[in-house]
Amino acid sequence: QVQLVESGGGLVQAGGSLTLSCAASRRTLRSFDVGWFRQAPGKEREFVATISWSGGRSWYKDSVEGRFTISRDNVKNTVTLQMNNLTPEDTGVYSCAARVPQPSWPPLRVHEYDYWGQGTQVTVSS
Repeated sequence: QVQLVESGGGLVQAGGSLTLSCAASRRTLRSFDVGWFRQAPGKEREFVATISWSGGRSWYKDSVEGRFTISRDNVKNTVTLQMNNLTPEDTGVYSCAARVPQPSWPPLRVHEYDYWGQGTQVTVSS
C-alpha cells in the first residue's frame, strides 16, 4: 500500500508559477511510475504529466508541454510538478497517482494507476 500526499497548491495570477510535490509514505516511490492529473469543476479528471520510475521517460498533455516540468528525486521520495506561465484553464484539483510499471507507455488514463493522493487545489486568476 502506498499513501500519496500532494502539497504546493494555492492561488496565483495568470502568468505565475507554482510547484506541486507528491510525497509517499509507507513505501518508496522509486519503484513506481508517477503521474499528475487534474479535475476542474464540472469536468472529468484529465491527465497532465507522467514520469517513469527511473525518471528516464516523461510525457505531457499537449496544452502544458513547454510550461510544466515533471521530475523526481528518488532519494527524497518525491515527485515534483513545476508549473510556469499558468492560465485560468489550469485551475483544478491536482492529484498525483502511482502505478506499478507496465510495458505500456505512456500511462495516460485514470484506470492505469493503482494509488492516488487526495489532491491539492490550484486556482489561477485572470
